[in-house]
Amino acid sequence: MAVTFSDMGSAAGLKKLDEYLLTRSYISGYQASKDDITVYAALSGAPSSSYVNVSRWYNHIDALLRISGVSGEGCGVTIEGFAPTEAIATPPAEDSKAAAAEDDDDDDDDVDLFGEETEEEKKAAEERAAAVKASGKKKESGKSSVLLDVKPWDDETDMKKLEEAVRSVHMDGLHWGACKLVPVGYGIKKLQIMLTIVDDLVSVDTLIEEHLTTEPVNEYVQSCDIVAFNKI
Repeated sequence: MAVTFSDMGSAAGLKKLDEYLLTRSYISGYQASKDDITVYAALSGAPSSSYVNVSRWYNHIDALLRISGVSGEGCGVTIEGFAPTEAIATPPAEDSKAAAAEDDDDDDDDVDLFGEETEEEKKAAEERAAAVKASGKKKESGKSSVLLDVKPWDDETDMKKLEEAVRSVHMDGLHWGACKLVPVGYGIKKLQIMLTIVDDLVSVDTLIEEHLTTEPVNEYVQSCDIVAFNKI
């Protein structure tokens, strides 16, 4: 059953979440899921220790994201007034399996591991393409949600300009989501930002190495780390 929260930046919203977590370890189910990531991203930072249950839950999810990531699907939590839905939405399981099966079938057919395509293989590929075109179907590529840590050079780095520089990177299949500033120490904060990628179009390593840590973005960005990577 889907869960809905609102006013996550207010005392009333945090109190409601604290009461909700009084008898629960996670937002839904019995393991950490994308529902927890949704609520985690909606908070502006670590909550006050006066919200005992929220603080316990937040520290646990924060540790999971740093150590092993979160793979549970969840049931689809909604945060009113906050919409990183594209970055963390979970499609129906049947659709996911069908898309995965279709991708596997196409990959087996299209990839030649031992050399150039033979005439028979080329003919088969052309026939498949013609059949797809005739049926009006379009191959669907898998997607992934990524939580990224973006670190500035020092405490004098303008974090607003850093975020603008990061979001200025455009690639086919790349969609930026919600973000927040997280204290690191000595007055330095890092940008934690969510993004969705189309797996066939975007490599996160390429995004970091060729776009986020090169000119002109590297005027503000010192380094980037992948905190969580989940297929959706």
